[in-house]
Amino acid sequence: MKHIIKGNEPRSLLEHRLKPYADYDNYPGKDDLRQSLLAEQGYICCYCMERIAKNKMKIEHWRPQSIYLSLQLDYQNLLGACQGNQGQPQHLQHCDTRKGESEITINPTDSTRKCENLIKYRSNGQISSDDITIDRELNEVLNLNLESLTKNRKLERRPLGTRLG
Repeated sequence: MKHIIKGNEPRSLLEHRLKPYADYDNYPGKDDLRQSLLAEQGYICCYCMERIAKNKMKIEHWRPQSIYLSLQLDYQNLLGACQGNQGQPQHLQHCDTRKGESEITINPTDSTRKCENLIKYRSNGQISSDDITIDRELNEVLNLNLESLTKNRKLERRPLGTRLG
C-alpha cells in the first residue's frame, strides 16, 4: 500500500450530492470520479499497487457504503481499486473484491497513520505488519500475499539489468 493524498473531488460528485435523493447508485458521473481517483493515485490500486486503468477498476468505499450510508458520496471515503480477480473463487480474490463489505483499520489516505510506516515489504515479495490486526487484514481480508501479487512485488524489487528466466 502507498499513502494517497486526496485531491479535489470532481465537480459532478459535488453537484450530485446536493440533489435530493442523491446516492451512489444514481450518480451519473462515475467516469469523472474514476479519472480523479486514478490521477491522484498514480494509476495504481489503493491496496495492491498494481497498475489500473479506468475501464478495469472499481470504485472502492473504504468504509462500506452498505454500513455507512452517509459516506457513500464522500470523496474522502472513495478510492480506486483493481478488479481483484473478480469472478474467481474467493481464495484467488484480493483487494476490494475480497474485502467486500468488511471493515479494515488501515486507510491509505490517513496522513496521521501512514500505511507505508505500518507495512513491511520482504525480499520474497510478501508483505506483513507488526500490528497483529493489520497483518490479519493484509492476509485474510485483502489477500495481499496471494502468490501472483507476491511474485509481481518480488519482480519489481530485482536490480536493473537482471534478466528473468
